[in-house]
Amino acid sequence: MAFRPLPARIPAAVIRDAKPLKAIFHHAERLAHLQRLLESQLQPAAREHCHVASWREGSLLLIVTDGHWATRLRYQHKRLLRQLAEFPEFANITRIHFKVQPPQVAQGAKGHTLDLSTNAAEGIQSVAEGISDPNLRAALERLAAHARPKA
Repeated sequence: MAFRPLPARIPAAVIRDAKPLKAIFHHAERLAHLQRLLESQLQPAAREHCHVASWREGSLLLIVTDGHWATRLRYQHKRLLRQLAEFPEFANITRIHFKVQPPQVAQGAKGHTLDLSTNAAEGIQSVAEGISDPNLRAALERLAAHARPKA
């Protein structure tokens, strides 16, 4: 008896048809729609720093990238409440909560890389040889060791 796999389906069709995925998909679409409505009322500079996290029972939770933007948005709290209440989706809005959550940095991108040519490394090494201070000399030698290998 040979196993015959089911015919391949496009991912969007699988998401729309599977019940657990369908609920998640609709929730994501709803949050994206609420995000667009919110962005229509925010200043252009604030749009990338503020995201809808949840909306339930008249309370809107916004995730803000840093304290600076959270403070600026808190000053606009009453105006945002008034303007968002005009949309049918936010008809029963009573409060807006702001939560500061810095964006997560990818693990590989936490430090910055150093591309040093071999010519620059040789120059730094020659300067290091003329330095009498052992700490400075060691630091320059470590810097020179970061040179790209010749290809």
